Amino acid sequence: METEKKIIILSPAHPLRGGIAASSERLAREWQAQGARVALYSFSLQYPSLLFPGKTQYTDEPAPKDLAINPLLNSINPLSWWKVGKLIAKERPDILVVRYWLPFLAPALGFVCRKARKNKHTRIISIADNLIPHESRPGDELLTRYFVRSVDAFIVMSRSVGTDLNQLGLQKPWAYVPHPIYDHYGQAVSEKEARQFLNLPSDEKVRYVLFFGFVRRYKGLDLLIDAFADARLRQMPIKLIVAGEFYEDEKKYREQVKALQLEESILFRNEYIPNREIPYYFSASDIVAQPYRSATQSGISQLAYHFKKPMLVTRVGGLPEIVPHGKVGYVTDISSPAIAEALVDFFQNSRKREMEHFVAKYKEQFSWKKLVDKIEELAKVHS
Repeated sequence: METEKKIIILSPAHPLRGGIAASSERLAREWQAQGARVALYSFSLQYPSLLFPGKTQYTDEPAPKDLAINPLLNSINPLSWWKVGKLIAKERPDILVVRYWLPFLAPALGFVCRKARKNKHTRIISIADNLIPHESRPGDELLTRYFVRSVDAFIVMSRSVGTDLNQLGLQKPWAYVPHPIYDHYGQAVSEKEARQFLNLPSDEKVRYVLFFGFVRRYKGLDLLIDAFADARLRQMPIKLIVAGEFYEDEKKYREQVKALQLEESILFRNEYIPNREIPYYFSASDIVAQPYRSATQSGISQLAYHFKKPMLVTRVGGLPEIVPHGKVGYVTDISSPAIAEALVDFFQNSRKREMEHFVAKYKEQFSWKKLVDKIEELAKVHS
C-alpha cells in the first residue's frame, strides 16, 4: 500500500495577499485532492513596513478553512529561521516546495532549506518565480546564489528564468512548467452585470481594455497610455481600465493622461482588487493588456485565460511562450506605436470572438496536475 505523501509549501499564504500566495494555496489544494497531506508554512513577517511599497501586505478576505497555514517565518529574524528549519526537518516532509522571487528573502529561505535537509529525507524543490529581479540592486546575485545552493532542483514558469539559473553556473537541474490557470477566483459574469457592478457606462458601443495588477514602472502602463493617444484609437469608443494599487507615484500617470487629453478614456481604480471583485473587471473587458518592459511570467495571463479573455503582451521574458500571436492575442514590441497597432487591429477588425475561441482551446494545457507531477518527478530523480 502506497504511503501518504507529506508536503510542506514554504510560501506567502493567507492573510498575506498577492499572486504568489494565491497560487501556492491553489497548489496545496491540488495536492490535497490527490490524497497528499499538505501544510503551508508562511511568514509571520514578510517585509518590514519600510520596504513594502503598497498600502498593506494583508488581505481582508476570510481565511480558507480547507488549508493548514502556519505563519511562522520572520524574514529578518535569524532565530525564526532556525526554528522553522528545525521544525521542517523534524516533520520530515517528502517534498519541501519553496517559492523564490526576491533576493531580500534569500538569507531566510536559504537558511531554512539548509536546516531542513539535515534530516537526509526531504527533497527541496523551488518554484522560482524570479531569480533576477525586474528592479535589481547590488548584491542580488550573491544572495540568490546562496539560496540556489540550498535547493535540489527548480521549477521555472518561463524559460527565461531557466536561462538565468544556468547563468549562475551552479548546475542546478530545472524543468519548465507554464504557470497553471488561476481557476479559483469564481466564474465570469455577464458583461452587463460586470459593468453595472463597476459603475461603468451601460452603452454597449463602449469597449474596454484592462490593465490589471500592481502598477510599477517595469509594467509599462505609460506605454499603454501613450498608445491610447493614437489618432485611430481616439476615434473609437474605447476606454482603458487601470485596476490595481500603485506601487509608485500615481500623479505622473494622471499628468500624462491630462497632457494627452485622455481624461475621458482612462479610468483609474487605484486600490488592491479583492478576490471577490476580480471576475467583474475581467468580465467587463474585451482584452487584457500587459505592456511590460521586463517580465518572467505573469499570473495576469492566467487570469485572462481563466476568464477567456484575449491578451496583448510585449515580447519579453516568458510572455510570448504562453500567448500565441494572432491566436489568443498579440505579442508586440515594447513600444506605444506597436501596442496601438495591435489594439486598432483588435477593435477595427472585430477579433474578439475569434480570439476567445482560441483562448478556450489553449487554456486546457495549463493544469495544476502537470505542475504537481513535474515537482514529484524532480523530487524522485534527486532523492
